[in-house]
Amino acid sequence: MSTEAAQPGPRALARQRRRRSAARFWQQYRTHRAGLLGLAALVLFALVALTAPLTVGSGVSDVTDAPGRPLEAPSGRFPLGTDRFGRDLLGLVVWGSRVSLLVGLLAAVLSVAIGAVVGISAGHFRGAYGTVLMRITDWFLVMPTLVLAIALATVMSRSLGTVVLAIGVTSWPTTARLVRAQTLAVESRPYIERARALGGGHWHVMTRHVLPNVMPLVLAQTTLMVSSSILAEATLAFLGLGDPTVVSWGGLLQDAREAGAVSAGDWWYLVPPGIAIALVALAFTLCGRAVESVLNPGLGVTR
Repeated sequence: MSTEAAQPGPRALARQRRRRSAARFWQQYRTHRAGLLGLAALVLFALVALTAPLTVGSGVSDVTDAPGRPLEAPSGRFPLGTDRFGRDLLGLVVWGSRVSLLVGLLAAVLSVAIGAVVGISAGHFRGAYGTVLMRITDWFLVMPTLVLAIALATVMSRSLGTVVLAIGVTSWPTTARLVRAQTLAVESRPYIERARALGGGHWHVMTRHVLPNVMPLVLAQTTLMVSSSILAEATLAFLGLGDPTVVSWGGLLQDAREAGAVSAGDWWYLVPPGIAIALVALAFTLCGRAVESVLNPGLGVTR
C-alpha cells in the first residue's frame, strides 16, 4: 500500500515529462549562438516596452506640451533629436515599441492559429472538403499579402484591431500548407489507426494525436511570423493605414515622410525607428530559426 501511495499519479507524470522536455529543449537551444543572441535582444526590447510607462511616460506623445523645438538635431538634452512637433524622439521610439511588439505578436498568433486550424482540417478530412480548403489556401497564397492587408485596412476603421486582423487573415496560407503536410504524415502512422479502431472520433484524433505532434511546427512558425507581422504593421502605418492616435515605429516613419525629413536630410527622424524595426525582426528570425532547428534537427539549420 505504501508503494502504491508513493507512485506519482498521471498528472504528476505528465508534469515531469513536460519539465524534462523543456530542459532538453533549453539544453539544445543554448548550443545555437545566434538563437541566444536573438533571445537576449528580444528580452531587452521586451523590458524596454514593459518599463516604458516608468521610463518615459505616456505624456511623451503629447504634441501640445512638447519639450523642444521642431526637428532639433541630436544633442545632450535630446539624444535622438526631436520630431516635427518638438517631441523627444528617444521617448517616442521607446513608447512606440509597445504598439509595434503587441501588434506583431497578436497578428502572428492570429495568423498561425488560422493556418493551424485550416491545415489540420484539410489534412484530416480528405476528399472534397480538404480540396476546397486547399484551393482557398492556394488563392490566398498567390495573392500579394501586403495588397490584401492594405485593402482590408482601407475599408475598415483605422485602429490597432484592424491592423491585427488585416495582417492575421492574409498571412496564414504558408502555415496552413506546412501544418497540412505534417498532419498527413502523422495520420499515416499506425497508432492513429489503432485510435480509430478503438472508437476515437475526428475530434479525439485531431486534438489528442495530431495537434500535439504539429505543435513544434506551429511554435517555430509563430516565432518566424512575428518578424513578418512587425514589418507588415510598420508598412501599414507608414502608408497611413494605422491608428493615428497611437505611436508606433511605422507611424514615426510616416510622420518623418510627411515632414519632409528625407529631402531635408533630417536623418535622426528616420534612422532610429527604422533600426528598431530591423533589429526586432532580425531577433525574432534568429530565435525562430534556432527553435526550428531544435524541434526539427533534420532541417540542418546552421548554428
